[in-house]
Amino acid sequence: MDFWLERIHSAIVSSTRGMSAKQLQWHPESKWSVAEILEHLSLTYNGTRIGCERCLQAEKPIATVPSLGERLSKIVVVKLRYMPKGRQAPRGTLPQGAPPENILPILQQRIEGMDGAMRKCEQRFGSRVTLINHPFLGPLTAAEWRKFHWVHARHHLRQIEHLKNTMRHHLPREQDP
Repeated sequence: MDFWLERIHSAIVSSTRGMSAKQLQWHPESKWSVAEILEHLSLTYNGTRIGCERCLQAEKPIATVPSLGERLSKIVVVKLRYMPKGRQAPRGTLPQGAPPENILPILQQRIEGMDGAMRKCEQRFGSRVTLINHPFLGPLTAAEWRKFHWVHARHHLRQIEHLKNTMRHHLPREQDP
């Protein structure tokens, strides 16, 4: 598996190690739970895999020409590795209530599926070719997609750590992560 994607998987496993289903589902009002964050990440990996598979089916990349805003956003996120706060997740990546006990195995499968689809695209079209568009960053190469997913996961891993610290004050002591 690619370095960035392996790093994502390892960080998620480490961050959620020992959490119960109740802890994975706990959340403050109007915030996502750890399980919902993980489901959101899983949906983004699946979306990237589907996009790459569309390239393979079309037998060509389906990326468009980036706008100036997309170019600037890509520099901030992919090159500087900074994820701005406050963006709304695209509708297709919103959590739907996946069972928390299933989310980690699904996440791993989706990371592996995305990795495989990106590798096939790189083999067919080359590693420097933009493949598909990100909703905010515009067209990305497979390498840029991997870095984006790392920056995005790191953003949400910080949220998970914050949730774990917050739940210590709300759940009984024996349920601490």
